[in-house]
Amino acid sequence: MSVLFIVLPLALLLVGAAVVAFVWSARSGQMDDLDTPAVRMLHDDAE
Repeated sequence: MSVLFIVLPLALLLVGAAVVAFVWSARSGQMDDLDTPAVRMLHDDAE
């Protein structure tokens, strides 16, 4: 039972950090263009 007093706050802290990281990446435009990086390898480089 005493391990719950350690694991539960640690898990909540980890989930909170993941939510903050997701919100930060979504607001900074990291997930705006999901199609272009997938097809970028198909375009020839200009030499």
